Amino acid sequence: MTDSVVAVPLFDAFPQSARVVDIRGERSVEREALREMITGAAARIAAQTDGRDGPVVVAEADSVEMLTMIFAAWAAGRCAIVVNPGLSAEEQQNVLTYTGAVAWFGDIRCGFANPSPSQEARYRALGPDRPALILMTSGTTGVPKGIVHSLRSLHARVALNIAHMGMGPLAHSLCVLPMHFGHGLIGNCLTPLAAGGTLCLWCGPGITEVAALGQWIDTHRITFMSSVPSFWKLAMRMSSRPVSAPERVHIGSAPLSVEHWQAVAEWVGTDNVFNMYGMTETANWMGGGTLAAAGGRDGYVGNIWGGRYAVLGEDGRVGGAGKGEVLVQSPSTMQIYLNAPDKTAEAFVGDWFRTGDIGVLEESGELTLVGRIKSEINRAGIKIQAEEIDMLLERHPAIDEACAFGIDDPASGEVVAAAIVLTTNAAADLEEIRQWCRERVRSEAVPAVLYPLEEIPRNDRGKIVRSKVRAVAQGQEPSS
Repeated sequence: MTDSVVAVPLFDAFPQSARVVDIRGERSVEREALREMITGAAARIAAQTDGRDGPVVVAEADSVEMLTMIFAAWAAGRCAIVVNPGLSAEEQQNVLTYTGAVAWFGDIRCGFANPSPSQEARYRALGPDRPALILMTSGTTGVPKGIVHSLRSLHARVALNIAHMGMGPLAHSLCVLPMHFGHGLIGNCLTPLAAGGTLCLWCGPGITEVAALGQWIDTHRITFMSSVPSFWKLAMRMSSRPVSAPERVHIGSAPLSVEHWQAVAEWVGTDNVFNMYGMTETANWMGGGTLAAAGGRDGYVGNIWGGRYAVLGEDGRVGGAGKGEVLVQSPSTMQIYLNAPDKTAEAFVGDWFRTGDIGVLEESGELTLVGRIKSEINRAGIKIQAEEIDMLLERHPAIDEACAFGIDDPASGEVVAAAIVLTTNAAADLEEIRQWCRERVRSEAVPAVLYPLEEIPRNDRGKIVRSKVRAVAQGQEPSS
């Protein structure tokens, strides 16, 4: 039992015009109907977990149900651990063991049994500073890395997103990303709903489904959508262009070259395409920059959306301009890494969160990303950013995708190597590709070895994990 009016954190502040459209299910759910679904689910969660302390896992395969259960967990006073519905039994067990979750909502494969429901469960909505959302950013096959956000940090991020994007573009949004991904849940779902918009759910479309992207943009009068670079590459290859251009498009979660950026702008039919910078630890986007403002710079992400950027120099000093590890202060920064106090402490320098990204910060506050610390290739003391090589190779007309990494070398310690996916019908003349690189970059940055692959391996959030790409590439005989 609870009060007759159930509070639903975040959701109750959404305008009456907010609604959800399930593209696959061909249904539309108005705000009040969705709220009824949420409050009913909250009672179910409360009954299932009564008398037990701990978070609950939300892993619903249906997108509307996934969204409903996340809000319902908060209404029932529970932290929601949002994970991929497709996790294997072993991965599910890893999540349960690591998080101490007391219930699982979704298909259970690991043999875990939810507790028997109580008939007299009492519950109260989650407070603003209690853990509310846990997203996993590393393998659920090993030791998961859980990022914990409060309702306060989520509210801050959504409010800042709307303030910098404006209400207009969020009138009709399309979510093509999974909700166990901060980019998908917070940027693509919570933000449009909080703006009172129509949210069209089409999460994780398969290759054949992507062919309908242009059609859905026109049919649902989409004004905003955001996805990762690899999605846009697939879309431009598989789908016809929309007749009506969205007002605003975001690209994020992976390095973006100016050439790819321009190609997306031409395909969607608008120059209002932003290269976004964000991470799960800051509840998705921190800022973004336009193609026009980039001035030909790969990795340009503009100014921060609420908060401050700084850089950590090699001398350990925090500076307001220059090149170094990007630091951020933001009201949307996570609370902790779950059950990992050492990792949490290492993630901060004073009040600054360490992003692990390397960037160039201008006096104006504009930021250009050049790579990741963990992906640096050290060739005889010379640091080479793997992302720089990715974007270089993807400019070659025969290469669709590339992923650079370091491999051991007895003379230099490391040399540059790269996995490449050739464009359709392209022939693999690897020496020609290396010669093309020699004409464009310094000699130490030219890939010593190229590994043609049919596809670049990705994790369940669509991100490239370089260590996995290297392992897959070196598992076959490299071409030379």
